[in-house]
Amino acid sequence: MPQLELVPWAGLAIGVVFGVCGQITGFCLHRGLREYWSGRAGYKLHAYALALAVALAGTHVAASLGLADITKSMYMTPSFSWLLLPVGGLMFGYGMGLSNGCGARALILLGQGNLRSFVVLVCLGISAYITLTGIAAPLRVLISDFTTFSPTSIAVPQGLPRSLTVWILVAALTLFALRPRESGQRATDLTGGAIIGLLVAAGWLVTGWLGADDFEPTPVASLTFVGPIGDTLHYAMIATGMSLRFGITVVLGVLVGSFLAAVLRGRYRIEGFESAGQMSRYIAGGALMGAGGALALGCSIGQGLTGLSTLAYSSMVSAFAIVVGARLAWAGSSGSIMTASPTVQST
Repeated sequence: MPQLELVPWAGLAIGVVFGVCGQITGFCLHRGLREYWSGRAGYKLHAYALALAVALAGTHVAASLGLADITKSMYMTPSFSWLLLPVGGLMFGYGMGLSNGCGARALILLGQGNLRSFVVLVCLGISAYITLTGIAAPLRVLISDFTTFSPTSIAVPQGLPRSLTVWILVAALTLFALRPRESGQRATDLTGGAIIGLLVAAGWLVTGWLGADDFEPTPVASLTFVGPIGDTLHYAMIATGMSLRFGITVVLGVLVGSFLAAVLRGRYRIEGFESAGQMSRYIAGGALMGAGGALALGCSIGQGLTGLSTLAYSSMVSAFAIVVGARLAWAGSSGSIMTASPTVQST
């Protein structure tokens, strides 16, 4: 089997592991932030910090050894919009708050039977395509043309400054992750975070090394979900006109892994909406995440882990804006059904 044909299969394997891990541990940035802001005990945010530490270290090692040229990734483009990145991040973060989780979390919940997540994913994928290539694309391009600039440095410089930055951040994130809290599934959550961090590094290796080809190279990328969810919906409709790419097989793998883990653990059950208001909120959340993720060039995984693992300044802007957007949604939800309903909280 030609080497390039292994790329989608490797993406499927990465997705399956992500789905199993996410279903067992409940890995999710939004859950971690909400837990932390509410003052509740637990290790969800610590797990995310450890995932970022492992992703940073793994990506740096892979790039240093020449196994993945991350400078060819979309995060390292020489110019970006100073307006669209933060606005998109705010939109994604706010939408993540409305729908109680990001696109990756929605995939995991759908795999265990949560039909609310199906609505979120459809809205997210359609909204992302509307923004990237649909009726909103000309406006996006117009705004981008007027707000794009080329900074003198697009990421932390190579060499000693980069290595020092990586290992200082890895140490700081690891220390935060290992800080004890009152209670929570510490070993489970932290193990899940470490595995997902390794999957980010594995994604770079699959596309950057396994997918390397002089004539038909695979785009250098790793875990991200907004564009690939849209691509998966597109592929489902016109499979004969599209190739089965790395991102699509990752999405399919997450669904398969989550489903298998849920069934084997006796956690699979069909769930739907409890009210029209809840459905409206999830639809809005999915649409905001799709459009926002398209503008911000990623999601809480795509920018928050994969993008930050490259130390690109644009990823820092997007990730920070995502957290701010989530905070605004959390603050606005005080006393609302989103915080009051135990069923919704569990998602």
